[in-house]
Amino acid sequence: MKTATRLLLCLVMGLALIACAPTYQNHGYIPPDMDLAQVTVGRTNQYELDSLIGRPSSQGVLTGSAWYYVGSRWRFYGPYHPEEINRQVVAISFDPNGVVSNVERFGLERGRVVVLSRRVTDGGVQQLSLIRQLLGNIGRVRAGDLIE
Repeated sequence: MKTATRLLLCLVMGLALIACAPTYQNHGYIPPDMDLAQVTVGRTNQYELDSLIGRPSSQGVLTGSAWYYVGSRWRFYGPYHPEEINRQVVAISFDPNGVVSNVERFGLERGRVVVLSRRVTDGGVQQLSLIRQLLGNIGRVRAGDLIE
């Protein structure tokens, strides 16, 4: 009888330890670097891009101006609120003819947008402020700000 009690106690303690382990969930889709390496700035068009890495879940405000791939990783730990531990955005911009003009990868570290990689054909980045707003404002809006 004593060994059955010990076995039950070990089982309960093991389940308690497993319940305290964090779980992770991925949301969205970021094309792998291997697939992005096949995209040639100035040569690849939207139709080729669709077959290379697939269509994104969001596009630029102007039809066909840019494609945005957004991915994030969340950690769930017991009764605590989920915590976003990683977020990345890949922005692929197009010129008026539908040819890739820009491939950029952004991350979010300590609430600031960080450029992780950039391949550009021209000197200016028109979509940067939109991406900064998308990534920078998440989590900063409070209900009281909307009522005023």
